[in-house]
Amino acid sequence: MTPQEIFERHIWTGMTGNAEMRANLYAQDGVYEAPLAPENGTVPRRLEGRDALRAGFTEMHRLAQSDPRKADMPNSHLVLHTTSDPDVFIAELDAAFENAATMSLLQIYRLHNGEIVLMRDYFDPNTFN
Repeated sequence: MTPQEIFERHIWTGMTGNAEMRANLYAQDGVYEAPLAPENGTVPRRLEGRDALRAGFTEMHRLAQSDPRKADMPNSHLVLHTTSDPDVFIAELDAAFENAATMSLLQIYRLHNGEIVLMRDYFDPNTFN
């Protein structure tokens, strides 16, 4: 899969709440990190391995369902940057919401054999409070 396809599947599985499919985009020992998230916050700082990813994504999707904001896709923006390393790409995302502030994220993906081995998700942790 291309970086664009991997990113689109990662976003789609997040938006549809399919934690199983989202976890399966990662290598067996894949890692999700949110370095700016507070310890013991609603978003985990680190999930490692598919079982932990599946459980963590399930909880993140459960919390997202109670979020009253509605996505404003036409006003959301994405820039995908490839790098000199074909297994690394960066996504800049400004997720717009109806009647709410835009949430900006920067995500760094590291791949191996078409699977995510590490994804670092940088965002304002106050967005989820």
